[in-house]
Order: sequence, then structure tokens, then C-alpha cells
Amino acid sequence: MRVFGYVRVSTIEQASNGESLEAQKAKITGYAMMQGWTVDEMFVEAGVSGSVPLADRPQGQRLLAAVGNGDMIITPRLDRMFRSASDALGTLEELKGQGTGLVMIDLGGDVTGNGISKLVFTILSAVAENERDRIRERIREVKRHLAAQGIYGGGKAPFGYDVVDGRLVDNAEQQFTLAKMQSMRKAGASLRAIGDATGLKAMSVKRILDRAGVVLTSRK
Repeated sequence: MRVFGYVRVSTIEQASNGESLEAQKAKITGYAMMQGWTVDEMFVEAGVSGSVPLADRPQGQRLLAAVGNGDMIITPRLDRMFRSASDALGTLEELKGQGTGLVMIDLGGDVTGNGISKLVFTILSAVAENERDRIRERIREVKRHLAAQGIYGGGKAPFGYDVVDGRLVDNAEQQFTLAKMQSMRKAGASLRAIGDATGLKAMSVKRILDRAGVVLTSRK
């Protein structure tokens, strides 16, 4: 039997620091020793979000390609490998079908069996997916709150504005162009016609006008 470890951190800073990775490796090595196993290879996923399916991660791909019948994968926690319930359960069934074991240390053992670990694994996978959705919604709420206070939430400033001290400030030249675009659009001009008049592509005009409406709404 071959034994493989899998560890992951989601940011480059954590990967550079290494403490989280080393702690995960130590847990895997310690668990393997208690079982009388030797870890043949450690797959280290550095700076990759858990929202990316395991099979789409660089080291996740290598791991799934390497394992076979009789092999064992060890990971310290469910959320190191999965955040999506569908990804977790799909991968679990694939591993089980080819005779590969999957140990989640936080769940107490091999979750490819039919015992309580698999039940807990199924429940926690769904919980992890729900929590990720809740985090996304909290981020959106924070951005809306900041926008209502005139504080820009980050990223490239929308057309017509500059970011000064964390706030959106009108760019006079771009505001003039934006007003012209909006006026032409209200008059029934096509996106292509507006683009020809402003030196922009039709799709760029559409994005600018769409985003301008969002920015104006959020700043009221």
C-alpha cells in the first residue's frame, strides 16, 4: 500500500510563511506513524482557494492521477480538500470505485467505508458549501455598505471616476464622455454609433453604461 498526504493553504502569504503547511504535514505524518504507515509522497497545494475543485488544482490533479487500488490518501481536515459538497461526494465515489482510501483526520479515519465517518463527511461537505455561500454574501453586504458611504471597495475604478483616498472622485474628462454616451443612448443611438462617436468598442460602451448605472445607484 502506498500512502499519500495532501495539504493546502489558500493564499500565497500562508504558503510563504509555511507554518500552516508544516502543521498540516505534521498531523499527516503523525497519523501515519500511529497506523504503522510511511508517507510516500506529500502533495502540497500552495496558494489555491478551496473553491477550486480538487481535480482542477495543480497538485490535486497530480494526486488523483497517482493513486490507484489499495492506496491511501491522508489529509488533516475536510476543508483542505473540499468546499463543495458535489466535488467532495463525487471524488469520494471515484476513489471508492478504484479502491483508494481517503483518511480525513478530523473525521476520525477512512471516509470511503460505510461507517459513521462517511455520514459525517457527507453532512460536513454540505455545511462547508453553505458556509462558503454565506461568506460570499457577507462580502457583498460589506461592499454595498462601503459604497453607500462613498468608500470604494477595491478594483479598477469605473469609467468616469478616479479613486482618491479610498473614495470615488469624478474624472471631469471621462464624466463628459460618459454624459455624452448616456445622452446618445437615451436618444436611441446604438452601442456601435456611441462607440464610433467616442472612440470605443460597442461592448466597452455597454460595460461602461451598465456599470455607471450600478455606481450611481450605490452612491445615492
